[in-house]
Amino acid sequence: MDIYSSKLSPAVDYGAGAFLLLIALLSIVGNLLVLVMAYKRSSHMKPPELLSVNLAVADLGAAASMYPLAVASSWSHAWLGGRVTCVYYGLMGFFFGVASMATLTLMAVVRFSVFSTVPSSKRKLSKRRVQALLAATWLYALLWAVLPLLGWGRYGPEPFGLSCTLAWTDMKESDNSFIISIFSMNLVIPAIIITSCYIGIVLRLYVSYKSMKNCNVIPSTVKTQRRLVVIAILVSFGFIGCWTPYGILSLLSIYSPNVSIPAHVSMLPCLFAKTSTVYNPFIYYMFSSTFKQEVKELVCVGARVCISQPNKGSENAPQVAMCDRNKAKKDDLSEQRSNEQSNDIGTQVTPMPDP
Repeated sequence: MDIYSSKLSPAVDYGAGAFLLLIALLSIVGNLLVLVMAYKRSSHMKPPELLSVNLAVADLGAAASMYPLAVASSWSHAWLGGRVTCVYYGLMGFFFGVASMATLTLMAVVRFSVFSTVPSSKRKLSKRRVQALLAATWLYALLWAVLPLLGWGRYGPEPFGLSCTLAWTDMKESDNSFIISIFSMNLVIPAIIITSCYIGIVLRLYVSYKSMKNCNVIPSTVKTQRRLVVIAILVSFGFIGCWTPYGILSLLSIYSPNVSIPAHVSMLPCLFAKTSTVYNPFIYYMFSSTFKQEVKELVCVGARVCISQPNKGSENAPQVAMCDRNKAKKDDLSEQRSNEQSNDIGTQVTPMPDP
């Protein structure tokens, strides 16, 4: 049997392809919005915010370089391109996945480090240091992605035939050390670090709340930190949650060969893992009013372009009025935001933090 042919029914293949197409569109549009908003306020960005920009780049890279090929293969009922594209797909998935996990780990460590120290200009991360850390994450991801090409590990098709990744079953005997290493260094240890850092931050926030005599009056800085911590936790554990079922299934296929897993069942964790590139922009939109406001303004710009065309002024007048109200509201709050930002200790890690 051809290892690159689908083990699923054509109906399931078409459904999986449609799902991946939706995920690709949402991921590309959402992460492009994050990058556009970050570019618009690049002159005001603080160094730690580059970590979230890096995460958006990794998610966008995964969606753009992998998902179109997966959609085309699903609708063709067979993996397109054979061995060459299979290795390419597996390498891209491993590369961007490790880069994302390394970035999330850095985000947790940076937030814990800065949040746990007394605010001081000497304690703030410089832009050059953050850039060096980001370069290290990409080099780290590249190292792990290239190792299977050098003989330690290997890439191969998934059991259901419509995706490629590390060839877990084939590596059981010859590359057992590689399997243990990648799960330890790229899932277990990072997850422990991320969890420990955010538990430490939550405990410090709890102590801060308890130390306040008047709980009805909470400083704006503490509210900001609480909101940013919520965003960081959701982003981090959303990624870990997406990939954990796939990791468990992979380990099960390696160390429990007698367990028979139907092809359509093995496909589900793989599809679920791919949704990890979608969540972050939605989380930013839900919890960062600054990001939400910037997106609305971008929509308003589109509406203004539309009304500049003839015979469409009356149809778009309500949208323009709403845009004007939003702009006036933003102008009224700009001075208040700038005052609050002057008290910020520089720990934001989302591209559009809400001061």
